Amino acid sequence: MSENYRKIIHIDMDAFYASVEQLDNPEFIGKPLAVGGSELRGVVAAASYEARKFGVRSALSSIQAKKLCPDLIFVPPRFDRYKEISKQIRKIFFEYTDLVEPLSLDEAYLDVTENKKGNPSATLIAQEIRKRIFDEVGLTASAGISANKFVAKIASDFNKPNGQKTVNPDDIEGFLEKLDVKKFYGVGKVTAEKMYQLGIFSGFDLRQKSKEYLEQNFGNSGLHYYEISRGIHNSEVKPNRKVKSVGAERTFNENLSSEIYLEERILNIANELEKRLKSSKISGKTITLKLKYSDFTLQTRSKTLPYFVSDKTIIADVANDLLYQERLRNSVRLLGISVHNLNNEEKPHLKLPQKSISIQLKFEF
Repeated sequence: MSENYRKIIHIDMDAFYASVEQLDNPEFIGKPLAVGGSELRGVVAAASYEARKFGVRSALSSIQAKKLCPDLIFVPPRFDRYKEISKQIRKIFFEYTDLVEPLSLDEAYLDVTENKKGNPSATLIAQEIRKRIFDEVGLTASAGISANKFVAKIASDFNKPNGQKTVNPDDIEGFLEKLDVKKFYGVGKVTAEKMYQLGIFSGFDLRQKSKEYLEQNFGNSGLHYYEISRGIHNSEVKPNRKVKSVGAERTFNENLSSEIYLEERILNIANELEKRLKSSKISGKTITLKLKYSDFTLQTRSKTLPYFVSDKTIIADVANDLLYQERLRNSVRLLGISVHNLNNEEKPHLKLPQKSISIQLKFEF
C-alpha cells in the first residue's frame, strides 16, 4: 500500500425509511414494519430490522412479505419527510468537511483527511457524527472507515445496526481476502455466480487471478476486479456528484389493461416528476416510460427530444406517445416515468482541496 492515504468515512443510516416511521410513530417501535406496498399489492421499499428477521427486504412483493411475516405492518412512504431528515443529517456532515458525496437520502461518503475539527482520527470523527445523529435526529447510523471509498462502504455493513468498523491501510488486503466475493460492492448476483463457476469464492481467490485472466472473463470490468481485490480504489469523494436521472413510478392496486386508464396515471406521475425536477432545478431531453406487467416482466420505451423539458404537460404528452407506440403485452401492475440526459453539467467552480497526508507508522484511523 502507498504511504499516502485518504481518510474516508461511509455513513449509512440504519433501515432509514422504516426508522423514520418508527421515530414519528412510537407505536411502531419494536414491531415488524414495511414501508411501501400493502397487504394485497405492491413492493416493499424498506423494512425495519424486526421485519428483516423474517426475511422481509426491499424489492420483495408485499404478498410474499406478508407470507413470511403475518404480523407485518404496511405504511405508505413519505418522501418529503425522509428528505427533511436527510437534510438535517447532511448539515451535521458539513460541520466536519466540505467533501461530502451523498449516494442517496440515507448514505454518504465523507473525506476527513483534512477536516474542520482538526481531529486526526477518522474513527473518532465517525463515532462523534453517529452520536450527534442519534442525539439531534433520533436515528442510528452505521459507519465504515478506511483509506478509500470501496473498503469504507464494505466496512459500514459489518457492525450494523448502530455500529462501525475501521479497516486500517495495512489491514485492507487481509480484510478483503476473507470476504465472499458477493460482499464486494459492485459485484452483483450474476457476476458473483460467474465467479463461483470459475472457482473464485473469496477476495483471496480473486487476488490470485491475473489481470489478463480477469479481463478475458469479465471484459472491461476485469481491471476493476483486479484492483479492488488488492484494495486499490483511487476514486475521490465528489461533493458535486451529478444526478443522472429523475423518475417517479406507481404500483397499482389492480392490474390495468386499458391505455385509457393508464393515461390518467401518466398525468399523475408526470405531475410528481415535475415537482422533483423543479425542486432540483434541472430538466432533461430523454423521457423513458417503464411498464411492469402482471407477470412481472419489464418493458421500457424512450424518446429523446431536441430540447430540455421539466414541464408535466410535455412529459405526459411524450409518455402517452410512448404508451401507444405498441400494444400492451399484458395487464400492467406498475407504471413509471423517468427523465435522463439532464442539463446538470458541472459549471466552472473553485475546486476544493483534495490532499492526502503522508504519514507512516503514526497514521491515525
